Amino acid sequence: MDKFFENPALKTKITSSQVKLQEMLIGYFLAPLCAMMANSIFSAYLTRYYADVIGLTDKQFGIFSMMLPIVSTIFVVAGNLLVGQLIDNTRTPAGKARPYLLLAVPIMAVAIILLFMTPGGDNIESTNYLMKMVWIAISFNLFYAVGYPCFYTAHSSMVALSTRNGNQRGLLATLSNASMVAAAGVGASILVPVLLQPVMFVTGADGTIDRAASYNNWRTIGIALAIVTGIGIALEYFFTRERITEETMALGVKEEKVPMKKHIEVCTKEKFWWMVVIYILFFQMGQLVKNTSMSFYVRWMFDNVLASSNPEATSGALMSTLGLVGGLPSAVGMVIAWPLASKLGKKRAVLLGLILSLAGGLVSFINVHNFGIVTFGVVLKAIGIIPSQYVMVAILSDVLDHLEAKNGFRSDGFTMSIYGATMVGLAVLSMGIVNIFLSSMGYDASLPTQPASAQTGMVIVYLCMDMIGFAISIIALWGMNVEKYLDDDKKQILERQKAAVLAEGGEWIEPAERERLEQEKADREAEEERIRELKARCAKQGLNFEEENKKYLEAQEKRKNSLIGKLLG
Repeated sequence: MDKFFENPALKTKITSSQVKLQEMLIGYFLAPLCAMMANSIFSAYLTRYYADVIGLTDKQFGIFSMMLPIVSTIFVVAGNLLVGQLIDNTRTPAGKARPYLLLAVPIMAVAIILLFMTPGGDNIESTNYLMKMVWIAISFNLFYAVGYPCFYTAHSSMVALSTRNGNQRGLLATLSNASMVAAAGVGASILVPVLLQPVMFVTGADGTIDRAASYNNWRTIGIALAIVTGIGIALEYFFTRERITEETMALGVKEEKVPMKKHIEVCTKEKFWWMVVIYILFFQMGQLVKNTSMSFYVRWMFDNVLASSNPEATSGALMSTLGLVGGLPSAVGMVIAWPLASKLGKKRAVLLGLILSLAGGLVSFINVHNFGIVTFGVVLKAIGIIPSQYVMVAILSDVLDHLEAKNGFRSDGFTMSIYGATMVGLAVLSMGIVNIFLSSMGYDASLPTQPASAQTGMVIVYLCMDMIGFAISIIALWGMNVEKYLDDDKKQILERQKAAVLAEGGEWIEPAERERLEQEKADREAEEERIRELKARCAKQGLNFEEENKKYLEAQEKRKNSLIGKLLG
């Protein structure tokens, strides 16, 4: 594996020892935004696609629609744990997590395409239900239990592995979470409802869903999402860097592979680890169930949609509006979240926000059928969850540093596999929760309006579940005081590294000096490679090397002195 990743074509494009704008914007925002767009759209629409296009809630499928997400959650958790263990025991020139980003590219692309190639999906008269169920189960698990864990566990590890600089790590955590918020908010909740919902769910002359036309449109959308996802994951691989992994490898100290049993033991004995895991579990559960049920709620609960001559177009417009006004606080939050957390402390900022969300969510219950009132309640919730959205990964990274200081080894892979299993598993489980509530309470997509029992189910999954998550998260985080140990943790880690290097007979170099030397080496190698490439081009095209080199150096000097050049470094 080392030889494979020593290939110059697979080297990271990030050569700076410090996190700079190029890495932030491409590696931690643009790339994850593209990579997570498909999953965000699936969270909002895949359950409706299965129910309204494939007919998965039809009686012929029995309880399959309810059991598929629940049973698949077992495979999702297993997939994440496996990838986490692999990450913990991987050391390559590309790092420990980044190799799995590269592996995820083809798996994710193929899985997304297969999701929308169900045999007989365009023929509602097809009676081969067993074939449909087998295809759906395999493609569903290829995406959620294989492809997405491979990407998301590695992606989730990158902030903690990128740097030990707290401010830089905080900025990366903010941007990483901003990409997720943007994919779910701008992509799945604002643009897609307006631009694609009438295409994804084509309404026939009788007002019902034209399943054949909708299915064919989804196939095209699936191919487009596969391409965008593949490009996004590849960009994240090439525009990120694991400085902490490189740091441990550069010390020349032999690392012993730590079995998963040991990772489980040290993590589960740490109270801060449990606090952050429980917080993430219930906070994300509420958010994912809400997002999954949003399209159902907007389509069937608002009076102006039900009275419309084109309910899909009207509900798409309202869903986009709801996503826009609910997403504005998240957009502003990208700017204010980290300064707020720095001033108040991460835990205090998160707790105060969750209390506001819990109180604000009660507003929607004034009239659950009124779009304006429900939207106002959603906005208040969105304001309150700003710290959670952007600071969550930074809190988790602090816990990982604390574990390293106490135990002498990092548990990034195992912890991020739990984090990934929680995020991906809940995304799958949320579909099952929504299906259970709707199917058991009388949901029928062929009816002009839904019965009161189904409407109650929609209120529970869209308005209540996230509030339950807020309440449990507040309780879980109340005693989270890991921040007060951060300085001591860094000192212990540094002292342990120094002792290990000296015990091996090596020469200890202070981190700042080591960074300087590494940067000089990277700059020197990059310059040597540039000169080789320029000489080859000049020889091929009959150009004068000295003149071309002078032009390049002059252009570089101008760029370096410009504002953009200073930001990019």
